[in-house]
Amino acid sequence: MQQKKKTGFINMRTIPYLMVLPSMAVIAIFMFYPIFKTFYNSFHHYILTRPRDYGWVGVDNYAKLLMDPLFYKALKNTVIWTFYNVFFQCILGLLVALLMNTEFRGRRFYRMIVFSPWAFGGMLVALIFSYMFTGQTGVINDILLRSGVIHERISWFSTGALARGTLIFTTTWRGIPFFAVSFLAALQSIPEDYYEAARVDGANHLYQFRKITMPLIKNTFILTTLLRTIWTFNIVDIIAGMTDGGPNNATMTLPHYLMTKFNEGLDIGYSSTMAAVMAVILAAFAVLYVAAGRFGKEGDL
Repeated sequence: MQQKKKTGFINMRTIPYLMVLPSMAVIAIFMFYPIFKTFYNSFHHYILTRPRDYGWVGVDNYAKLLMDPLFYKALKNTVIWTFYNVFFQCILGLLVALLMNTEFRGRRFYRMIVFSPWAFGGMLVALIFSYMFTGQTGVINDILLRSGVIHERISWFSTGALARGTLIFTTTWRGIPFFAVSFLAALQSIPEDYYEAARVDGANHLYQFRKITMPLIKNTFILTTLLRTIWTFNIVDIIAGMTDGGPNNATMTLPHYLMTKFNEGLDIGYSSTMAAVMAVILAAFAVLYVAAGRFGKEGDL
Protein backbone atom coordinates (compact mmCIF):
# COMPACT_ATOMS: atom_id res chain seq x y z
CA MET A 1 0.00 0.00 0.00
CA GLN A 2 1.41 3.32 -1.10
CA GLN A 3 2.16 5.65 1.78
CA LYS A 4 1.40 9.35 1.67
CA LYS A 5 4.45 11.52 1.23
CA LYS A 6 5.19 13.76 4.16
CA THR A 7 7.51 16.70 4.67
CA GLY A 8 8.21 16.77 8.37
CA PHE A 9 4.84 16.86 10.09
CA ILE A 10 3.02 18.30 7.03
CA ASN A 11 1.15 16.17 4.52
CA MET A 12 2.10 17.00 0.92
CA ARG A 13 -1.56 17.44 -0.01
CA THR A 14 -1.98 20.22 2.53
CA ILE A 15 0.91 22.33 1.21
CA PRO A 16 -1.13 24.08 -1.56
CA TYR A 17 -3.80 25.04 0.99
CA LEU A 18 -1.17 26.35 3.39
CA MET A 19 0.35 28.44 0.60
CA VAL A 20 -2.92 30.20 -0.18
CA LEU A 21 -3.83 30.57 3.51
CA PRO A 22 -2.16 34.01 3.93
CA SER A 23 -3.99 35.48 0.94
CA MET A 24 -7.27 33.97 2.10
CA ALA A 25 -6.72 35.46 5.54
CA VAL A 26 -6.17 38.90 3.99
CA ILE A 27 -9.35 38.52 1.91
CA ALA A 28 -11.31 37.45 4.97
CA ILE A 29 -10.05 40.41 7.01
CA PHE A 30 -10.42 43.14 4.40
CA MET A 31 -13.45 41.91 2.42
CA PHE A 32 -15.60 39.29 4.12
CA TYR A 33 -15.47 40.86 7.59
CA PRO A 34 -16.50 44.37 6.39
CA ILE A 35 -19.38 42.82 4.42
CA PHE A 36 -20.54 40.87 7.48
CA LYS A 37 -20.14 43.97 9.68
CA THR A 38 -22.18 46.09 7.27
CA PHE A 39 -25.13 43.68 7.32
CA TYR A 40 -24.77 43.30 11.08
CA ASN A 41 -24.84 47.07 11.68
CA SER A 42 -27.91 47.43 9.45
CA PHE A 43 -29.96 45.68 12.13
CA HIS A 44 -28.80 48.04 14.88
CA HIS A 45 -29.43 51.60 15.99
CA TYR A 46 -25.89 52.89 15.72
CA ILE A 47 -25.16 56.63 15.70
CA LEU A 48 -21.60 57.67 16.50
CA THR A 49 -22.67 60.78 18.42
CA ARG A 50 -25.05 58.74 20.61
CA PRO A 51 -23.14 55.57 21.56
CA ARG A 52 -25.37 54.84 24.58
CA ASP A 53 -28.39 54.34 22.30
CA TYR A 54 -26.69 51.48 20.46
CA GLY A 55 -28.91 48.41 20.23
CA TRP A 56 -30.73 45.84 18.14
CA VAL A 57 -33.67 47.24 16.14
CA GLY A 58 -34.37 44.36 13.75
CA VAL A 59 -35.66 45.51 10.37
CA ASP A 60 -36.57 49.03 11.52
CA ASN A 61 -33.77 50.56 9.47
CA TYR A 62 -35.01 48.74 6.37
CA ALA A 63 -38.58 49.90 6.99
CA LYS A 64 -37.30 53.45 7.40
CA LEU A 65 -35.36 53.18 4.14
CA LEU A 66 -38.41 51.92 2.24
CA MET A 67 -40.36 54.95 3.48
CA ASP A 68 -37.66 57.39 2.36
CA PRO A 69 -38.77 59.15 -0.88
CA LEU A 70 -35.23 60.37 -1.61
CA PHE A 71 -34.04 56.75 -1.62
CA TYR A 72 -36.33 55.95 -4.56
CA LYS A 73 -35.27 59.08 -6.42
CA ALA A 74 -31.62 58.22 -5.86
CA LEU A 75 -32.27 54.65 -7.02
CA LYS A 76 -33.93 55.89 -10.22
CA ASN A 77 -31.06 58.32 -10.84
CA THR A 78 -28.55 55.52 -10.26
CA VAL A 79 -30.19 53.23 -12.80
CA ILE A 80 -30.31 55.98 -15.44
CA TRP A 81 -26.77 57.11 -14.64
CA THR A 82 -25.35 53.59 -14.80
CA PHE A 83 -27.17 52.51 -17.96
CA TYR A 84 -26.18 55.48 -20.11
CA ASN A 85 -22.61 55.53 -18.83
CA VAL A 86 -21.98 51.86 -19.54
CA PHE A 87 -23.83 52.01 -22.88
CA PHE A 88 -21.81 54.92 -24.30
CA GLN A 89 -18.51 53.72 -22.82
CA CYS A 90 -18.99 50.23 -24.25
CA ILE A 91 -19.99 51.35 -27.76
CA LEU A 92 -17.28 54.00 -28.06
CA GLY A 93 -14.69 51.73 -26.44
CA LEU A 94 -15.45 49.01 -29.00
CA LEU A 95 -15.11 51.47 -31.88
CA VAL A 96 -11.78 52.70 -30.50
CA ALA A 97 -10.56 49.11 -30.10
CA LEU A 98 -11.53 48.26 -33.68
CA LEU A 99 -9.58 51.27 -34.90
CA MET A 100 -6.53 50.42 -32.78
CA ASN A 101 -6.62 46.85 -34.11
CA THR A 102 -5.90 48.06 -37.62
CA GLU A 103 -2.51 49.07 -38.98
CA PHE A 104 -2.02 52.78 -39.60
CA ARG A 105 0.68 55.37 -39.20
CA GLY A 106 1.03 56.77 -35.67
CA ARG A 107 -0.89 53.92 -34.04
CA ARG A 108 1.38 53.84 -30.97
CA PHE A 109 0.88 57.53 -30.32
CA TYR A 110 -2.87 57.13 -30.80
CA ARG A 111 -2.94 54.31 -28.24
CA MET A 112 -1.11 56.46 -25.73
CA ILE A 113 -3.63 59.28 -26.17
CA VAL A 114 -6.59 56.91 -25.88
CA PHE A 115 -5.36 55.30 -22.66
CA SER A 116 -4.41 58.57 -20.94
CA PRO A 117 -7.86 59.38 -19.38
CA TRP A 118 -7.65 56.21 -17.29
CA ALA A 119 -4.61 57.63 -15.47
CA PHE A 120 -6.52 60.59 -13.99
CA GLY A 121 -8.11 60.38 -10.55
CA GLY A 122 -11.85 60.96 -10.15
CA MET A 123 -11.63 64.22 -8.19
CA LEU A 124 -9.06 65.64 -10.63
CA VAL A 125 -11.37 64.78 -13.56
CA ALA A 126 -14.28 66.40 -11.72
CA LEU A 127 -12.25 69.57 -11.13
CA ILE A 128 -11.05 69.81 -14.75
CA PHE A 129 -14.48 69.27 -16.29
CA SER A 130 -16.18 71.60 -13.79
CA TYR A 131 -13.98 74.41 -15.09
CA MET A 132 -14.54 73.32 -18.70
CA PHE A 133 -18.34 73.41 -18.29
CA THR A 134 -18.49 76.65 -16.28
CA GLY A 135 -21.26 78.79 -17.75
CA GLN A 136 -19.41 82.10 -18.15
CA THR A 137 -15.76 81.17 -18.56
CA GLY A 138 -15.83 77.49 -19.57
CA VAL A 139 -14.02 76.37 -22.70
CA ILE A 140 -16.96 74.20 -23.82
CA ASN A 141 -19.27 77.21 -24.21
CA ASP A 142 -16.49 79.14 -25.93
CA ILE A 143 -15.94 76.37 -28.50
CA LEU A 144 -19.67 75.97 -29.16
CA LEU A 145 -20.13 79.75 -29.55
CA ARG A 146 -17.20 80.11 -31.94
CA SER A 147 -18.40 77.16 -34.05
CA GLY A 148 -21.95 78.55 -34.23
CA VAL A 149 -23.59 75.58 -32.53
CA ILE A 150 -25.08 77.82 -29.80
CA HIS A 151 -25.78 81.55 -29.73
CA GLU A 152 -25.65 82.17 -25.99
CA ARG A 153 -23.82 80.61 -23.10
CA ILE A 154 -25.38 77.56 -21.45
CA SER A 155 -25.45 77.01 -17.72
CA TRP A 156 -24.61 73.31 -17.77
CA PHE A 157 -25.49 72.66 -14.14
CA SER A 158 -28.74 74.64 -13.96
CA THR A 159 -31.19 71.83 -14.80
CA GLY A 160 -31.30 68.14 -13.99
CA ALA A 161 -31.10 67.04 -17.63
CA LEU A 162 -28.08 69.22 -18.41
CA ALA A 163 -26.30 68.25 -15.20
CA ARG A 164 -26.87 64.54 -15.85
CA GLY A 165 -25.67 64.90 -19.44
CA THR A 166 -22.54 66.73 -18.30
CA LEU A 167 -21.74 64.03 -15.74
CA ILE A 168 -22.32 61.23 -18.23
CA PHE A 169 -20.09 62.97 -20.78
CA THR A 170 -17.34 63.29 -18.17
CA THR A 171 -17.43 59.70 -16.94
CA THR A 172 -17.76 58.38 -20.49
CA TRP A 173 -14.56 60.17 -21.44
CA ARG A 174 -12.80 58.61 -18.46
CA GLY A 175 -14.27 55.11 -18.91
CA ILE A 176 -13.66 54.55 -22.63
CA PRO A 177 -10.03 53.36 -22.16
CA PHE A 178 -11.13 50.44 -19.95
CA PHE A 179 -13.35 49.05 -22.70
CA ALA A 180 -10.84 49.91 -25.43
CA VAL A 181 -8.00 48.01 -23.76
CA SER A 182 -10.19 45.01 -22.91
CA PHE A 183 -11.72 44.75 -26.37
CA LEU A 184 -8.37 45.27 -28.09
CA ALA A 185 -6.88 42.33 -26.17
CA ALA A 186 -9.86 40.17 -27.17
CA LEU A 187 -9.67 41.24 -30.82
CA GLN A 188 -5.97 40.43 -31.07
CA SER A 189 -6.62 36.92 -29.78
CA ILE A 190 -8.87 36.09 -32.76
CA PRO A 191 -6.97 34.08 -35.41
CA GLU A 192 -6.67 35.90 -38.74
CA ASP A 193 -7.50 32.64 -40.53
CA TYR A 194 -11.17 33.08 -39.64
CA TYR A 195 -11.35 36.40 -41.46
CA GLU A 196 -9.41 35.11 -44.45
CA ALA A 197 -11.83 32.20 -44.83
CA ALA A 198 -14.78 34.57 -44.55
CA ARG A 199 -13.34 36.90 -47.20
CA VAL A 200 -12.77 33.94 -49.55
CA ASP A 201 -16.47 33.08 -49.14
CA GLY A 202 -17.40 36.65 -50.04
CA ALA A 203 -18.42 37.86 -46.57
CA ASN A 204 -18.40 41.65 -46.14
CA HIS A 205 -17.04 43.50 -43.10
CA LEU A 206 -20.43 43.76 -41.38
CA TYR A 207 -21.06 40.03 -41.74
CA GLN A 208 -17.56 39.27 -40.38
CA PHE A 209 -18.20 41.53 -37.41
CA ARG A 210 -21.55 39.90 -36.62
CA LYS A 211 -20.57 36.27 -37.16
CA ILE A 212 -16.90 36.20 -36.17
CA THR A 213 -15.87 39.17 -34.06
CA MET A 214 -18.84 39.52 -31.71
CA PRO A 215 -19.28 35.81 -30.87
CA LEU A 216 -15.56 35.45 -30.15
CA ILE A 217 -15.40 38.50 -27.86
CA LYS A 218 -18.72 37.74 -26.18
CA ASN A 219 -17.18 36.70 -22.86
CA THR A 220 -15.04 39.84 -22.79
CA PHE A 221 -18.13 41.90 -23.59
CA ILE A 222 -20.11 40.36 -20.72
CA LEU A 223 -17.29 40.61 -18.19
CA THR A 224 -16.32 44.20 -19.01
CA THR A 225 -19.88 45.51 -19.00
CA LEU A 226 -20.55 43.71 -15.71
CA LEU A 227 -17.45 45.13 -14.04
CA ARG A 228 -18.05 48.62 -15.40
CA THR A 229 -21.69 48.50 -14.28
CA ILE A 230 -20.62 47.72 -10.72
CA TRP A 231 -17.93 50.41 -10.75
CA THR A 232 -20.20 53.05 -12.29
CA PHE A 233 -22.99 52.19 -9.85
CA ASN A 234 -20.60 52.98 -6.99
CA ILE A 235 -19.06 56.19 -8.35
CA VAL A 236 -19.08 59.02 -5.82
CA ASP A 237 -16.05 61.25 -6.45
CA ILE A 238 -17.01 62.73 -9.83
CA ILE A 239 -20.61 63.39 -8.77
CA ALA A 240 -19.50 64.94 -5.48
CA GLY A 241 -16.88 67.06 -7.22
CA MET A 242 -19.09 68.39 -10.02
CA THR A 243 -22.69 68.65 -8.83
CA ASP A 244 -22.81 67.30 -5.26
CA GLY A 245 -26.12 65.66 -6.18
CA GLY A 246 -27.78 68.85 -7.45
CA PRO A 247 -29.68 70.59 -8.78
CA ASN A 248 -32.62 69.57 -6.59
CA ASN A 249 -31.16 66.07 -6.12
CA ALA A 250 -31.37 65.42 -9.88
CA THR A 251 -27.92 63.81 -9.89
CA MET A 252 -28.15 62.23 -6.45
CA THR A 253 -27.23 58.54 -6.74
CA LEU A 254 -27.40 55.89 -4.03
CA PRO A 255 -23.66 55.92 -3.16
CA HIS A 256 -23.67 59.72 -2.99
CA TYR A 257 -26.85 59.70 -0.92
CA LEU A 258 -25.26 57.17 1.45
CA MET A 259 -22.19 59.36 1.85
CA THR A 260 -24.31 62.49 2.37
CA LYS A 261 -26.59 60.80 4.89
CA PHE A 262 -23.65 59.49 6.89
CA ASN A 263 -21.86 62.85 6.92
CA GLU A 264 -25.00 64.62 8.10
CA GLY A 265 -25.83 62.46 11.12
CA LEU A 266 -23.02 59.88 11.43
CA ASP A 267 -25.76 57.24 11.41
CA ILE A 268 -23.87 54.02 10.78
CA GLY A 269 -26.96 51.84 11.18
CA TYR A 270 -29.01 53.59 8.48
CA SER A 271 -26.00 53.99 6.18
CA SER A 272 -25.17 50.30 6.55
CA THR A 273 -28.77 49.46 5.63
CA MET A 274 -28.44 51.44 2.42
CA ALA A 275 -25.09 49.78 1.66
CA ALA A 276 -26.59 46.34 2.27
CA VAL A 277 -29.47 47.05 -0.11
CA MET A 278 -27.02 48.26 -2.76
CA ALA A 279 -24.96 45.09 -2.33
CA VAL A 280 -28.05 42.91 -2.79
CA ILE A 281 -29.10 44.86 -5.91
CA LEU A 282 -25.66 44.51 -7.51
CA ALA A 283 -25.35 40.83 -6.57
CA ALA A 284 -28.77 40.04 -8.05
CA PHE A 285 -27.93 41.96 -11.22
CA ALA A 286 -24.57 40.18 -11.57
CA VAL A 287 -26.13 36.72 -11.23
CA LEU A 288 -28.96 37.44 -13.68
CA TYR A 289 -26.70 39.19 -16.19
CA VAL A 290 -24.11 36.42 -16.27
CA ALA A 291 -26.82 33.75 -16.50
CA ALA A 292 -28.67 35.58 -19.29
CA GLY A 293 -25.44 36.11 -21.23
CA ARG A 294 -24.40 32.45 -20.85
CA PHE A 295 -20.93 33.55 -19.76
CA GLY A 296 -18.28 30.96 -20.63
CA LYS A 297 -20.29 29.41 -23.44
CA GLU A 298 -19.56 30.05 -27.09
CA GLY A 299 -22.34 31.13 -29.41
CA ASP A 300 -23.92 34.06 -31.15
CA LEU A 301 -24.92 37.12 -29.18
